[in-house]
Amino acid sequence: MKISRRSFLKWCTTSAVALGLSKMELGKLEEVVMAAETTPPVIWLQGSGCSGCSISLLNSIQETTIDDLLINKISMKYHHNIMTASGDLAISALDQTVSQYNGKFILVIEGAVPTADNGIHCVLTERHGQPWTMLDAVKELAPKASYVIAAGTCASFGGVPMGGGNPTGIQRLDRNILYNMTKQRIINLPGCPIHPYTLVRTIIKVLLYGMPRLDEQGRPREFYDTEIHDICPYKEYDEVRQLGLLGCYEELGCKGPDTYNNCPHRKWNNKNNWCIAAGHMCIGCADSSFGKETIYKFGGGSYSSDEHDDDDERDDNEYEYRSHDDDDDERDDEYRTYYRYRYDD
Repeated sequence: MKISRRSFLKWCTTSAVALGLSKMELGKLEEVVMAAETTPPVIWLQGSGCSGCSISLLNSIQETTIDDLLINKISMKYHHNIMTASGDLAISALDQTVSQYNGKFILVIEGAVPTADNGIHCVLTERHGQPWTMLDAVKELAPKASYVIAAGTCASFGGVPMGGGNPTGIQRLDRNILYNMTKQRIINLPGCPIHPYTLVRTIIKVLLYGMPRLDEQGRPREFYDTEIHDICPYKEYDEVRQLGLLGCYEELGCKGPDTYNNCPHRKWNNKNNWCIAAGHMCIGCADSSFGKETIYKFGGGSYSSDEHDDDDERDDNEYEYRSHDDDDDERDDEYRTYYRYRYDD
């Protein structure tokens, strides 16, 4: 899937309003793209997950249509679900991209990465007659990428695959698997699934300005600085105990008070609706706890956010890894020092 530099710029111009690009940004984008050999090549890997983030991107109808996106807009060099090549031909395309664009391609990681038993629980393909696991792939490709984007909660924080005792040994990319291995901080774009606008705009912002301003969880502040509860349209309503009724769902286990995302602003399905407006509570799909706690609170026997008020990691959107409990504080300090990142109060 190839796109000329001029076609890419033409699409960005026609989509400027939807993407929130100013005339100055469009001019700078033109300078960046025309100075390059091609639009930024993208390698998209899929690990343990449901492919929901890929489907979300393909469902993008505000910025472009599915066929236009696949045929004309993305220089997608590898994505085993949507590319026509398979087997050795697909892997050769990946290898050629890495060789030709070493240090210049964008690596998008979707899905979690198992580490137990040398990653054998998620095998992408075979190379030289041996299983090539998702763990092998991210360790080989991430250090060679100009930017690494973790698309969705599974890639960012472990998500659902990390739940239920975590039998496959899912670990976070930024703080464990790829710690100290990437050229830049890994950009986490949590959400189940990731909003297509968030992903597309992040890529364009990276082209224009380089690394976006990230929070301590590696999320762009532009999209994840708003607590959903703070701007919930039902915040001042009485609490209700049945989904579908008009009111606040906090008593049912709504995760809005603990979740940061741009859902209320961006909405879904071409800005038609979002979870709470549709009569459901926020399930906290962009939070690091998603997939590791019961979603609903019915009858007092299930999840209650009050039960976790003493858990500082929850307040900071943190998650303690089972195998790294003793190293967390030291690892976080090293993480901040390595990237020379100054956190705001």
